[in-house]
This record gives sequence, structure tokens and C-alpha cells, in this order.
Amino acid sequence: MSAVITLLFGAAMLTWFVYDTVRLVTPCVSRCPPLARLRGRRAALEAVERQSTALLLHGRITAAEHQARMSRLAHGERPPGTTRHASMRGGGRHG
Repeated sequence: MSAVITLLFGAAMLTWFVYDTVRLVTPCVSRCPPLARLRGRRAALEAVERQSTALLLHGRITAAEHQARMSRLAHGERPPGTTRHASMRGGGRHG
């Protein structure tokens, strides 16, 4: 009986060692985005929020428009006209 238990325990350890070795050797593809990408998205959303608040404070948009913009941001919609790179849309500082 003890030989069977020892054999099962040894097989379990060998399986774990093989699994751990394969996990360490193979390239890992994370399903979670890197923290830098999350910080970049958060910073972009905060910049749009600051811009909308500045427009409201300077009287360029109404309170209803500001509330609609904040609602769209909260629901994950990107503001119109924003792209990843300014050079792609032909505008910006140097284009």
C-alpha cells in the first residue's frame, strides 16, 4: 500500500516538474495588457476630461454637452477625431 502511495506521489511530482519546466521555457502570452498601456489609456481619458472641463469653464460648451461628453467617456467611447498618432491624420504640430 505504501509503495502505491509513494508511486502516485512521485508521479505527481514528476508531472509538476515537467509542467513547470515547460511553462518556464515556452513564451508566455499574457492576456492582460501591460501596465504602461493601461496608464496611457487612463492618461488619455484624463486629458480629454480636462479638455472638456476647460471648454465648459471658458463657456465654449454648455453643461449639457459637457455631461454628454463625460457620459460617452464613462461608457468607453473614444472622442471623435482622436487617433493613435497625430501624423496619421495629417494634422498636428509638424503636419
